[in-house]
Amino acid sequence: MDRFAHIDTWVFDLDNTLYPQTADLWPKIDARITLFMMRLFGLDAISLRALQKHYYQRYGTTLRGLMIEHAIGAEHYLDFVHDIDRSSLAHNHSLAEAIAALPGRKLILTNGSRDHAIKTAKQIGIDHLFEDVFDIIAADFIAKPEAPAYERFFEQLSVDPKRSALFEDIPRNLIVPHQHGMTTVLVLPEAGETVEREAWEIATGEEAHVDFVTDDLVGFLEGLLA
Repeated sequence: MDRFAHIDTWVFDLDNTLYPQTADLWPKIDARITLFMMRLFGLDAISLRALQKHYYQRYGTTLRGLMIEHAIGAEHYLDFVHDIDRSSLAHNHSLAEAIAALPGRKLILTNGSRDHAIKTAKQIGIDHLFEDVFDIIAADFIAKPEAPAYERFFEQLSVDPKRSALFEDIPRNLIVPHQHGMTTVLVLPEAGETVEREAWEIATGEEAHVDFVTDDLVGFLEGLLA
């Protein structure tokens, strides 16, 4: 609790952080990305999966790879891949109460679109708690974990990283924030749950750039407020 006493800005990743990693939202988005690429390149899904994941690992998002290597426009892509059914997500009253009780600003920092973040947060019942959403468009399509994405975030939303905490499910996305002085929290799958992940996304929680680890976001926040 002492390590968070100075925090006045609470920053949350969206996908697989503010909702359980076993939820079906990200698989739905992932499938829409594959479908978009199938229509773009005319290839089968199996052939495209490797390319999709290559872009994701190299550029932070598949979109960034498509923009750089194929000059794909972003607006249609974002609308298409985020056109999903979110009804499987239930309102999380405990999470809403915990976030509401945090002292200071609350922000969402996502590699997705603002529209997707707002719709998803609304489905969870927490959209009204956040001051703003900093999305991939605001970052000029430079994705986490690249340093310019965070630097734009700090500048545009007047965030002091040394007085901020970041909650994130992908460990490499915490490297630059930690270097800037943010308090970093890695959010893991809930205990006993198995989530499909790329090998480079899997972390032990012992990395030097990870200050805290939790598999229970609500419990962690409630503990800070105890």
